[in-house]
Amino acid sequence: MFGYININQKIMTEENRKAYQAYYCGLCQRLKSNCGAKGQMLLNYDMTFLIVLLTGLYELTNESSEITCALHPTRKRQVWINEATDYAADMNLIVAYHNLIDDWKDEKAYTKKAFAKMLDKDYARVIEKYPRQVHAVEEFMRKTDEVEARGETNLDVVAGLTGEMLGEIFCWREDEWQEELRTLGFYMGKFIYIMDAYEDYDEDRRKKEYNPLVYAMRESADDMDTLCRLLLTSMMSECAKSFERLPILLHADILRNVLYSGVWSKYEYLQLKKRKAEEKNKKKARK
Repeated sequence: MFGYININQKIMTEENRKAYQAYYCGLCQRLKSNCGAKGQMLLNYDMTFLIVLLTGLYELTNESSEITCALHPTRKRQVWINEATDYAADMNLIVAYHNLIDDWKDEKAYTKKAFAKMLDKDYARVIEKYPRQVHAVEEFMRKTDEVEARGETNLDVVAGLTGEMLGEIFCWREDEWQEELRTLGFYMGKFIYIMDAYEDYDEDRRKKEYNPLVYAMRESADDMDTLCRLLLTSMMSECAKSFERLPILLHADILRNVLYSGVWSKYEYLQLKKRKAEEKNKKKARK
């Protein structure tokens, strides 16, 4: 489900791009040190955003180093690590672990089950450190199973489950900023769910798989693209409001790049893909 929260490199300064990459590499290295090489296979950009957000809010100090990694053997990579990196690595593990279990249940993919088994000890370690966040993810998985089993048609209710889960993950410390971070995470979680449902819409409808967006379209006067654009814009508008209320100066430009532009990269890609498919079909019809 994750993988939608990223930067737009086309409109980002080189300095900011390198900074974001340094946090991404830091997350990769922390996953490796915590879980071994298998931990690096869990890496995603969504948690990199969380690192930058928490670093900016709490003005954390980075430990800086340079490494040569297997994927980029010819050039050294800058690595930035701080407390938020440690936290995001553990949250990355929690979410990835449950995604693997979910894939096993849905697809009977034995490789996913085996991979999850390899992470059991690492997951147990995180349970002790972050019981609130672990409980939130476990509740999310349980409630998601329930809404799918009963065929819940209310898109807002279903998307809200992802929002509640991500809201708890964004709430790192229970302090004066917790509610704003929880709100930001809530609407970002809803955005992620709706984007995922939008991406899977055609395939889910063809295979008759559960997707509440299919039901939403039956009751909407708008076409699917218009409806989804409205919903996604509404979610990111709320995210942006929460962000702008936070006293963040450090890395503010990077965070705005993600919130106002980067999150739309996948949507624009899907739109382009759809237009190309339509043009191809039109050409076939003319022949």
